[in-house]
Amino acid sequence: MPLSPAVFLDRDGVINRAIVRNGKPYAPATVDELDLLPGVREALVRLKAAGYALVVVTNQPDIARGVTTSAAVEAIHARLRATLPLDDIRACPHDDADGCACRKPKPGLLLRPPHYDMAASVMVGDRWRDIDAGRAAGCGVTILVDYGYDDGPPAAPTVRVGSLAEAVDWLLARDPADD
Repeated sequence: MPLSPAVFLDRDGVINRAIVRNGKPYAPATVDELDLLPGVREALVRLKAAGYALVVVTNQPDIARGVTTSAAVEAIHARLRATLPLDDIRACPHDDADGCACRKPKPGLLLRPPHYDMAASVMVGDRWRDIDAGRAAGCGVTILVDYGYDDGPPAAPTVRVGSLAEAVDWLLARDPADD
């Protein structure tokens, strides 16, 4: 049976509003701080209708740093599962110092079972780590939702957009033969 393609989605800044301090994005610490971005639900419904699996892949280093708890992150994920047509949510609770294989920019979160057709899959993120993880995992397309963060090396995505809705418009209108 052939593998299906997936759209891997970063959470904070793509699905929900990131909390920006000093030019850097941060995750909401509680479900009360969770604020879905405009057009996200509709964009995800369009992707599902186009045959993509929808998988959130998110670094949550605040767990390792003691800023938030696994329970608080899981409460946010429970709200997202109840609200959005997601197939899976994969979270890395580690910090860079932990050296794990799942923290983006490493591809571990994207390569966990169940497996997808990576060449036909897409990574959508708002930071260089997301784009690098998508490339390392073999995603055929990487899309940067570009907020102009000052948080690391520049990303080299397939395309830069201003929102998830814009990413979906681009993705569904493109001819894969042009890739």
